[in-house]
Amino acid sequence: MVEKRNEIWEWMKALFIAIIVAFIVRAFFFTPVVVEGASMAPTLHDQNRMIVTKIGEPKRFDIVVFHATGEKDFIKRVIGLPGDRIEYKNDTLYINGEPYNEPYLDKSKEAVKDGPLTYSFTLRETPVGGDVVPEGHLFVMGDNRRNSMDSRHIGAIPMEKIVGTTNIVLWPIQEIKIIDK
Repeated sequence: MVEKRNEIWEWMKALFIAIIVAFIVRAFFFTPVVVEGASMAPTLHDQNRMIVTKIGEPKRFDIVVFHATGEKDFIKRVIGLPGDRIEYKNDTLYINGEPYNEPYLDKSKEAVKDGPLTYSFTLRETPVGGDVVPEGHLFVMGDNRRNSMDSRHIGAIPMEKIVGTTNIVLWPIQEIKIIDK
């Protein structure tokens, strides 16, 4: 009887430790996310399941998840870092006056028949309102430039609202991939 009780106690301790470890991993290192909507198409699709890494600072062209509202998270691509001047002109991204290639948009640009994929703008014409991305903020955009609620509409994203970066699609099985920048 004592042996049975000890065995149950050992199993309960192991289960408790496993729960604590899972909580710590999810809270501080990794968390799952589900893509909702088409704002990141064709890179990501509605209902893709991904893993978000909470370690490290986002870099230019990383895909990030952030708290957009109290109950809703958005997933977008980092375009501008603090201090950057961002401008789109003739469907070309300019960062601090230098043109940048965005190969992840090539297929979408080919498919568009009626004008540019990304309409021209400067940061001053967005809710950011200034000439540069503010300190402690990121300027983000969805890859589906014509159908994305992003920094052009909601302004620069404070770093404290960033959940983490993601580049691994885990589900559905036929779409499993690691996303390059």
